[in-house]
Amino acid sequence: DPAGNALLAQAIEKAKSQSLPNDNIERAIKRGSGEGGAANYEEIWYEGYAPGGVALYVQALTDNRNRAASDVRSTFSRHGGNLGEPGSVAYQFEKKGYLLVSGDEDAVMMAALDAGAEDVRASGGQWEVIAAPGDTRAVRRAIEEAGLALESAEITYLPSTLLTLGEETARKVLRLVDALEELDDVQNVYGNFDISDEVMAALAG
Repeated sequence: DPAGNALLAQAIEKAKSQSLPNDNIERAIKRGSGEGGAANYEEIWYEGYAPGGVALYVQALTDNRNRAASDVRSTFSRHGGNLGEPGSVAYQFEKKGYLLVSGDEDAVMMAALDAGAEDVRASGGQWEVIAAPGDTRAVRRAIEEAGLALESAEITYLPSTLLTLGEETARKVLRLVDALEELDDVQNVYGNFDISDEVMAALAG
C-alpha cells in the first residue's frame, strides 16, 4: 500500500526529528518492513475534549483500529477528557505549513511573503511563518537562501482560536496530551490551547 508506506516513512521521519526513543522508531520500521508481524496501516483521526473545554485533534497510524480507538478513548477518560464524534473538533483546525525562523524582521518578512507565505508573526524573539501546505517548500527555500536561521519547518494543524489556560487546567491538559503521545498508535496531538511563559514556569517549578 503506497499510501500506507508514505505515511509510515513520514511518521519515522517525524519521530527522528522530535528525538523520540529509538525503540519506537525501530518498532515502526519493523512493522512497515514486514518484521514483527507485517500489517496494513491506516491513518485515523480522533477528536475530543480535554479539561477546560480544550479541543484535541489526534492523528493515529495503526494496524488495529479497535485497539487504537480503545486506547485513545480510555486515555481521554482517565485524564478527565472525553472522545467526541467525528467532526466535533476537526473544523477548528486547518492544515498549514509552519516555520520558525530567527533573524532580522524585515529580512524574514521579505523572504517569506515574497515566496507566498500567508503570515509572519513574532514569537518570543523569533518569527512564526505560516504558509499553505503546498507553498511551504518554496517558503522554506527562500528563507534558507536569504541566509536566515530556520529553527524548524513542518506541516501541522493550526487551531482557528486559542484558549489561554491557567495553571491548574494547563497541568491537566498537558497530562492528557502526554499520555496520548505515549500511545504506540498516536503520531501527533494538536490542541487549541495556549500556555503563558509564567504558567509554564510555574508548572516546571
